[in-house]
Amino acid sequence: MRIAVPDLISNSYFPAVAAVELGFFKAEGLNAELQHIFPLPKTMEALRDNEVDFVAGSAHATLAAFPDWKGAKLVAALSQRMYWLLVLRSDLGAAKGDVQAVKGLRIGAAPGPDLALRRLLTEEGIDLVKDRVEIGPVPGAGGPGVSFGVHAAGLLERGSIDGFWANAMGCEVAVRSGAGTVILDVRRGLGPAASQQYTFPALVTTDSKIAQDAGGVAAAVRAVVKAQKALRADPSLATEVGQRLFPSEQAALIAGLVERDLPYYDASISEDVVVSMNRFARDIGLLSQPVAYDQVVATQFRGLWAD
Repeated sequence: MRIAVPDLISNSYFPAVAAVELGFFKAEGLNAELQHIFPLPKTMEALRDNEVDFVAGSAHATLAAFPDWKGAKLVAALSQRMYWLLVLRSDLGAAKGDVQAVKGLRIGAAPGPDLALRRLLTEEGIDLVKDRVEIGPVPGAGGPGVSFGVHAAGLLERGSIDGFWANAMGCEVAVRSGAGTVILDVRRGLGPAASQQYTFPALVTTDSKIAQDAGGVAAAVRAVVKAQKALRADPSLATEVGQRLFPSEQAALIAGLVERDLPYYDASISEDVVVSMNRFARDIGLLSQPVAYDQVVATQFRGLWAD
């Protein structure tokens, strides 16, 4: 069973990564392997093209390869709320929560996540053209095994960019180096509340996979839920995973980041969250029409979300 992840050296999709590395997939009778496929739209295209069985990625990005939710479903949340943070150069002196501070800056953002930042800034009154805000990919982020956030933190320290929008691992690296200051962390209330429900990390698979192997999909959901429960009970398990997969600096940080994320480790996907996410998707042009909850979520697995 192949599980694609757009960023491995990260806390973003960690419950799925931990479910593989800590043996929860194996305990469910599944031989699972992780594949790093970047950027996020390409990860979803790999799912569409049957190159992988699951994606651990951003829920809204499913629409990049499955228009109007035709052909794929969310089977579980890996955690709740939008999880990217905005970091700016510390020497800019920007205050926490000050969205206006982005004017005239170069902000690194990966394809997929960039859509959320663009929408957030637009809703906060920023005109990306008139206010000269450059948002886009950063050089070197597409290399094998590269973590966008960690790579962006290095570019920020070298002054190649003014800020970046990425996972908490990259942000933590930037803050600890002294190069960056977190300006937005909407998951925790630092920033506009409406943007919290733009998207969330989810386990995604195809309708055909569900039809052909519903038992295997159910086992995958159980593995993720068990990993979430184990990490809530003992966040230090994250270090074991990090030591296998991450460079030493990030391996030393992952348990602290996971512990901070534990309040959001909930596999459930509510109807309200789907409505909010689809509203965002329509606003940015990823979704052409309203769709029902059960067209987005594989509801036959919802009984497995509670541990």
